[in-house]
Amino acid sequence: MKKKQFRSFTVSINRTSLKKLIVMTIIAIMALFIFTGMLTSFEPGYGLASNQVHEWATGIKGEDFVHVLGMENKYFTEALPDGSKPPSLSNIAFQVATSINPDDPRSLLGRELPGFALFDGQILVAGEGTDYTNLPVESAPPMDVIMAEREATKESLAKLEQLEKEGEQVHGSTDGKQVVHIIHSHNYESFLPELETNNPDEAHHSKINITLVGEKLSQELEKRGIGVEVEKRDIQGKLRDRGWQYNKSYDASRELVEEAMGKNGDLEFFFDLHRDSLPRDRTTVTINGEEFSRIVFVIGGNHDNYEQNFKLAEDLHNSLEEKYPGLSRGVILKQGRLTNGRFNQDLSDRAILMEFGGVGNTLEENYRSAEAVAEVFSEYYWNAQSVDGQ
Repeated sequence: MKKKQFRSFTVSINRTSLKKLIVMTIIAIMALFIFTGMLTSFEPGYGLASNQVHEWATGIKGEDFVHVLGMENKYFTEALPDGSKPPSLSNIAFQVATSINPDDPRSLLGRELPGFALFDGQILVAGEGTDYTNLPVESAPPMDVIMAEREATKESLAKLEQLEKEGEQVHGSTDGKQVVHIIHSHNYESFLPELETNNPDEAHHSKINITLVGEKLSQELEKRGIGVEVEKRDIQGKLRDRGWQYNKSYDASRELVEEAMGKNGDLEFFFDLHRDSLPRDRTTVTINGEEFSRIVFVIGGNHDNYEQNFKLAEDLHNSLEEKYPGLSRGVILKQGRLTNGRFNQDLSDRAILMEFGGVGNTLEENYRSAEAVAEVFSEYYWNAQSVDGQ
């Protein structure tokens, strides 16, 4: 009977290698704790939020997702256009990690050159004199500058009182329904002629501001039988209370728009009114001997239904051109990583952002423009109602 022989073996461990392994493990654990601590120590408004994930995802085309689905089911790839290629995973990883799109040098230059992001818009419809040197400028001063108390002129305070009195005498119709929603994401944007300051960076006020233009627009629409709901809550105050920066204004206003949509199912149109930061000579036009603040329509392109919003803005632009030549500066598309690119317009296919005048315009000039917009929009609205009725 043969005996089974078992071979013995020994494992030798190099002391140097063991030390390296232990050190690397400790470093990895420390790095994990440091990274986790950094994520949890951000102040409110700076942490990772859903809108940041959305911004990262905007650089990924819809075709890329179809290619991913096609890896599991080839049927999906039949819907792809001819010549469509799968996404480059290395490019996507690089873009997410660095916020730089290798196919778009502007994503790098926009961070390094002051003001370069201003030229990231696209002119869809050019009004008189509109080119890439005078696109709308969104001012973003520090929050302490925005919230600082400054004096308004006596004349502008009188205009506020008069507007409030007129509002008490106007009531909308549309069968008692409020179909238009007006909001001001940058509700402290004001106008230098109405304030006791000549510094454009200080053109902000808690009462004498763009909200008065929105109130005037609502009154003019209601005079024409269109019910309007105006959001009057203090969005900039909400930013201050939450410790958010100015660029979170649209996140704050989004909550209010979604709340309004949930409470009022009759709302059909959503207007976000702003004031441009360009000087007076670029935002003023004389029509029939009267000065108006010029208007520009801004459409966000970082969502799927921007084309419907563009159609609404284009129709209003064309109507203004017909009745008030030169009043509209055109329609601008803002999209990409260097801008918000949504402006909450993804919530509705009838949402637009309107810039009324600039820092150098007066309330009277903006009121005239608001009346002109109310005139052309009411015609647009009632014509559409007539067609639907037929």
